Amino acid sequence: MDPELLWSQAERPRLGRPPAHSRAAITAEAVAIADAEGLTAVTMRAIASRIGAGTMSLYSYVPNKETLLELMIDRVSGDHRLPPEPSSDWRADLRQLAHEQRAIMRRHPWLPAALPARQTLGPNTLAVLEYALAVLESAGLDAQARLETFSLLTGFVASHVSYELAQEQATEAAGHTSGELLNAEARYLQAVTASGRYPKLAQTLTPTSKDPTSRAVFDRLLDRMINGLTAGT
Repeated sequence: MDPELLWSQAERPRLGRPPAHSRAAITAEAVAIADAEGLTAVTMRAIASRIGAGTMSLYSYVPNKETLLELMIDRVSGDHRLPPEPSSDWRADLRQLAHEQRAIMRRHPWLPAALPARQTLGPNTLAVLEYALAVLESAGLDAQARLETFSLLTGFVASHVSYELAQEQATEAAGHTSGELLNAEARYLQAVTASGRYPKLAQTLTPTSKDPTSRAVFDRLLDRMINGLTAGT
């Protein structure tokens, strides 16, 4: 895949009649299919059926599935709603960015699994990266560390969202509420630790006031990660 051909050159105008479709429209349909049915359902045939086109005609806009995935990732990256400039609080800005990422990945459940296959950065992704690098500059990190930290943040969010979604799917498949499953798990672990064989685990089961919801857990883990970013610098 040539990034210059993909991002730096606009779609070439054709002679004669205006094109019936566009790369943007094809990408939008692909995202809609992936949101509803998953990435495996995204095929040129499925997209062509939705927009009323011949399957082979779409290859003049998007040459292959790999290119389409790059376009899809960058399209949903455009969903970020970030301020034009960072504030004076880099930790708060980084939390906001992480929550934007989490919201986008939950709206597009296929995205966490797609990110590791990404080969290039499109304009929407570059805009997010530029903002993140500006935020992290205030943290006192050098240029390379800022880039690595953004990758670390995105990886953390993707991993956590994948876990959240998997847990929700398992709960739904079991036919119980998340509260019921949590209570059942708590009863089981309390019975196991009553033997005295797992004293450290038993300490973690003591009653606390910490919110067990997925959003609250995400916030606590995110704060731990952010607070450790400048350790040792």
